[in-house]
Amino acid sequence: MLFFLTIPGLPVCVPAAILSWLYRTPIVLNLQDILPDAAVHVGLIRNPKMIRLFTWLEKFAYKTARKISVISDGFTENLLEKKVPKEKIIEIPNWVDINFIKPLEKEDNYFRKENNLDDKFVVLYSGNIALTQPLEILIDAAVKLNHLDNLAVVIVGKQEALERLEKYSCGKKATNVILKPFQPRHKLPEMLAAANVGMVMQKHNVISFNMPSKIQVLLASGRAIIASVPTNGTAAKAIEKSGGGLVIPPEDSQALASAIEHLYRNPQLVKSLGKRGREYAKKVYNFEFILDRYEELLLSMKKPKKKLNELL
Repeated sequence: MLFFLTIPGLPVCVPAAILSWLYRTPIVLNLQDILPDAAVHVGLIRNPKMIRLFTWLEKFAYKTARKISVISDGFTENLLEKKVPKEKIIEIPNWVDINFIKPLEKEDNYFRKENNLDDKFVVLYSGNIALTQPLEILIDAAVKLNHLDNLAVVIVGKQEALERLEKYSCGKKATNVILKPFQPRHKLPEMLAAANVGMVMQKHNVISFNMPSKIQVLLASGRAIIASVPTNGTAAKAIEKSGGGLVIPPEDSQALASAIEHLYRNPQLVKSLGKRGREYAKKVYNFEFILDRYEELLLSMKKPKKKLNELL
């Protein structure tokens, strides 16, 4: 028996520690984000008392855990700076189902047909549109590329966020930008396959350990990536290591426009980036491989059975 906790959800570490003590069982902490660092960094938590409380909870969670699984090397660096013992930390990235998310042909693609994208070079952003994703920069880049007749920049996200971007896009006269709501999950592979290039967007001040889950998905889809992200962050390192995309400075519409046009004019590069990304996803983010890593971690927490002579 053991307790497996996933963070965010810091307060749960307190009852977990009590139960761990009562039942004499270890805690494995699975970090999907680092709090309160991330929330403080983007201004979600400003109250000094709340910050102190969550900082104490964070230290308590790390101290009471036998092992801490993290999703990237950026998380490891953050914990080591906080004096968490290195032997407690194990890196296990988040997985992607490579049998579900996989390269598909663009011909007869429902998303292309529905949105009049046949014969278009499609740059796709799909995902969260919040404090750390500067989608206005992508629209600005699209405006700079109006001379490319068959370019379409497609942004998929929550309807409320799209309404704001619609106003911005109209004000910029971005005629090559298409805004669409999230698609049903079963249509996700085909939507990704409609793209020539997938986008990852972050602001320049995003916290360095941030690792967007869309990276694994885009790599598995076999589509080239343009990552407009901080060059010293975890996202940039992951994409560079995969060989599946280009990394450019964040919040720079000219650099983004240049990167899009570079891929637009180099279809062979687009193809090779997508192929390398897919191969990397199969090796590093494969569900079965990650599951084996977790199984190995959890089995290592089992108490060894006492020998008969130790019991007598």
